Amino acid sequence: MKTKTLGLIHTSATLVPVFGQLCSQKLPGVHVFNIADDSLVKGIMAAGKLTSIISRRVASYLESAELAGADYIMVTCSSIGPAVEAGALLAGVPVLRVDQPMADRAVMLGDKVGVVATLRTTLDPTADLIQRRAAMKGRTVKLEARLVEGAFEALMGGQAARHDELVAAALKDLSAQVDVVVLAQASMARVLESIPEHERKAPVLSSPGLAVDYLATVL
Repeated sequence: MKTKTLGLIHTSATLVPVFGQLCSQKLPGVHVFNIADDSLVKGIMAAGKLTSIISRRVASYLESAELAGADYIMVTCSSIGPAVEAGALLAGVPVLRVDQPMADRAVMLGDKVGVVATLRTTLDPTADLIQRRAAMKGRTVKLEARLVEGAFEALMGGQAARHDELVAAALKDLSAQVDVVVLAQASMARVLESIPEHERKAPVLSSPGLAVDYLATVL
């Protein structure tokens, strides 16, 4: 049997080891390679939105991954989710948004879904995805969004502890108001390690582990 190859596309190099560890644990025998370009998310932050040029660049990365031999591609950034879906229509191999399996799980766990993000440009794509995945399953959900001001800047500035502190506080507060909480960015998953289960009033979902679990069912 031919060895399967998974191409991962990141907008932050900090996620390379995170997904590397998950893939080694959950996808034994699958060859994995990474493409990372943090200028994509920086461009979104500068423009305040996902631009047509950035969308074209995302499509070109999908093509590059396919040409590099990927049998399956996953993009680990939620902010470029709409561009990923558009580019997937042109790709010759399956393409997965990292947050799709998480959105699917969230809409099955409750009618009130909390979304925590550290980037404003991630809130809308994540909320839109959750609503669409709910509709596909014949469900209606109410969203409660929370933007954690200053957390992303702290992380990019080397203040990881400050980022974790801000996100954890928002997460604990929101979990008392909803049925399930979704962490909109893969970079936020690290925070869960610092929050004991008893301090979470509702299930908290992060995308990395759920996405790789899903890949294990298709690769």
